[in-house]
Amino acid sequence: MAEFRMPLLGADMEAGTLVEWKVKPGDRVKRGDLVAVVDTDKGAIDIEIWEDGTIASVLVEPGTKVPIGTVLALVTSAGEAVTPPAEAEALATRPTPAQPAATPRRAAPAPPAGRARASPAARARARELGVDVSAVRGTGPDGAVTRADVDAAAAQARPTSMRQAIGAAMARSKREIPHYYLAADVDVSRALAWLAAENERRPLAQRLLPVVLLLRAVARATREVPEMNGLFVDGAFRPGEAVHLGVAISLRQGGLVAPALHDVDRKPLGELMRELGDLVTRARSGGLRSSELADATLTVTSLGDLGVQSVFGIIYPPQVALVGFGRIEERPWVVEGRVEVRPVVTATLAGDHRVSDGIRGAQFLAAVDRQLQAPEAP
Repeated sequence: MAEFRMPLLGADMEAGTLVEWKVKPGDRVKRGDLVAVVDTDKGAIDIEIWEDGTIASVLVEPGTKVPIGTVLALVTSAGEAVTPPAEAEALATRPTPAQPAATPRRAAPAPPAGRARASPAARARARELGVDVSAVRGTGPDGAVTRADVDAAAAQARPTSMRQAIGAAMARSKREIPHYYLAADVDVSRALAWLAAENERRPLAQRLLPVVLLLRAVARATREVPEMNGLFVDGAFRPGEAVHLGVAISLRQGGLVAPALHDVDRKPLGELMRELGDLVTRARSGGLRSSELADATLTVTSLGDLGVQSVFGIIYPPQVALVGFGRIEERPWVVEGRVEVRPVVTATLAGDHRVSDGIRGAQFLAAVDRQLQAPEAP
């Protein structure tokens, strides 16, 4: 009997609200199937399952807020007997060393007498989203609160909640991770010249942006300095089995997420470009998968499109490094004793001193530089 638990969807997450089940008891599932939708401070996330089998029972009702690690459902493997409901409930609610039992989401309080009225649908929606309906200004008949009013109130509150969660996670990162910072300027004239020639051969819809060269360079540089790719868990470094780059994406409603692009070092640039575009679109429309928020082994952030010259970021735990890129700009550059104007980008590294040091960090940035000098490499 396997336990399907509320996943950790980022270092700033403590709990999530089950919004919807996409399966029911008796349904067959396989690894990677989407089985539920969970609401977090960063939006609604499609949750995947990592076991093949049959849903034996679901243990948390939609609208319930539970801590990470809470058992949401039980899954039986092929040939395994289905657990009776009473036994399944006992399994789900038994104490565990690392995780408290599930607690139902507190319903929004009813409005005081004489204050705003609300339709039954609006009250149900308020309970689902944790909105205090008495604090919502109604736009319905005679000032009644509608479902749309509740949704608007929740949307307004989300950026503040997200900012608080991000702030708490980053403050914890700075307290617990001994950061060191390095920066290096990189001449990208060869990379941009190759990119221009490559794009001339591609249809307009398949053309590449410079960012995919930067992402691939970072991913491949970890082959030379693997200490930058992995997680610090239970007091020890766990090297990444693959390079899953978290890409920092700003959201329209405020805040940001850093979902993962998988196997960046192994994919052709065209595929990376398509996947990056899809990831940005789904991040901003609320269509991310749980694996994309949980799998990143190293994060890259780029603020060059906003005119920033360099970025010194905070490591996103349990990762052990963060790479930043500023804008690509023309600068004086010495070439064989001559001063020329070259396109240059500043690459920065935030490293975790528990895993690497300045020497290895410098070697990593040098490896990123070398990768950008050979953009034609397959």
